[in-house]
Amino acid sequence: MSFFIKGKKKDRGGSASRGIKRKIGRPQNGRNEEVSSESENEGEQIQTKVSEEAELQETAQEKRLRLTKLYLEQLRKEEEEKAENDDLHKDAVADRLKEHLMEQRGCLMRLVAKEVQQPDPSSLRLLRGHKLPVTCLVITPDDSHIISGSKDGAIIKWNVQSGKKVSTIAGLKKGDATRAGHRTQVLCMSISSDGKYLGLSFRKGTHELYSASYDRSVKVWNVDEMAYVETLFGHQDAITGLDSLGRECCVTAGGRDGTLRVWKIVEESQLVFQAPRASVDCVQLINEMHMVSGDDDGSLMLWNVQKKKPLVIVPHVHGSIQGEAGQMCWVTSVAALLNSDLVASGSYDGFLRLWQCGKFFKSLVPILKIELAGFINALKFSSDGKFIVAGVGQEHRLGRWWRYKDVKNGVLIIPLSQEMPPLQADGDEARESNS
Repeated sequence: MSFFIKGKKKDRGGSASRGIKRKIGRPQNGRNEEVSSESENEGEQIQTKVSEEAELQETAQEKRLRLTKLYLEQLRKEEEEKAENDDLHKDAVADRLKEHLMEQRGCLMRLVAKEVQQPDPSSLRLLRGHKLPVTCLVITPDDSHIISGSKDGAIIKWNVQSGKKVSTIAGLKKGDATRAGHRTQVLCMSISSDGKYLGLSFRKGTHELYSASYDRSVKVWNVDEMAYVETLFGHQDAITGLDSLGRECCVTAGGRDGTLRVWKIVEESQLVFQAPRASVDCVQLINEMHMVSGDDDGSLMLWNVQKKKPLVIVPHVHGSIQGEAGQMCWVTSVAALLNSDLVASGSYDGFLRLWQCGKFFKSLVPILKIELAGFINALKFSSDGKFIVAGVGQEHRLGRWWRYKDVKNGVLIIPLSQEMPPLQADGDEARESNS
């Protein structure tokens, strides 16, 4: 299969994009005329309609230019409030733009792996509330709450500081149509950047939603309009992992078809990455240019989205299954601290493992391992990297191949430092070039 696949262009705009141009008549005499309030309202409605039609008629390039101007204006206002003089204001906006550009290119790095400390076992906090294994979780953008899903169909929101439940959407029984909720297992979730919506995988900073399924397809949705946009095809088996960041694209793991795919939504094309060994069960973007994936043969891999083969392959990262010689523990979950050198992997060998990405992502070095019984089905770092959350269960999130009866199903909060202050700007960020 080729590395780059491009499909036929679709008419994304529909008939609405071919708007009708309207002429707005002018008064025939030069005198000022009195206009009633009803006429004023009609005029505003016509003007709004013309504006909407003009927006529909704009090209992709014109839309990018318009959004860029809005973004620059937003930056200017934010920095104007902070700045004490014009020179400082201009420098601040320029720095923000430079940082944003480097983030988009995958060059912005926070070197935080060296700051991670081995947690005291007594500092780990287990949040219990799910009846069955936890399968997925997210942390809100402000790191104040955790939302978890389970095989029992329930979704629970937790307070990070107190460890208490904030709210619960209980799983539904068959035939129960009186309230909202899931009737079967919850397998995947994500939260929008503004914390307003809970879904599958949101494009960073937007309400554009991506979903993936066992039917081998990826679907694009617009949450603001509660509308379906399009379906993307390409995987040959059930999709087992999904992630996205700020660009208008997403990455998926194709399970037993052995591929990772980067879907370019605007270009209606896809990049195909063939894993060298086995089923690809999980994937996470580190930045816009790099990602980490885990296989069911125990391999952990680093990828560059511009290169067909993995940059690094670390085999058998979680060892073999106890009592089964030659049978390696699957990598059941991976996590990455955004724009940093810190990644994590989970399995069912009794340990959560943290790794440091080397310079230019050419190596993966083990930092420490944290004793943790059961299946680690989900992992997420807090935005400041000061703690990691693990979703633990007696069973694998996708089946019941093994079962550890003594394990407690729940959400585990693991501190990675003695305190949890925000990352310091000086010393914690380093810019690297990927060229």
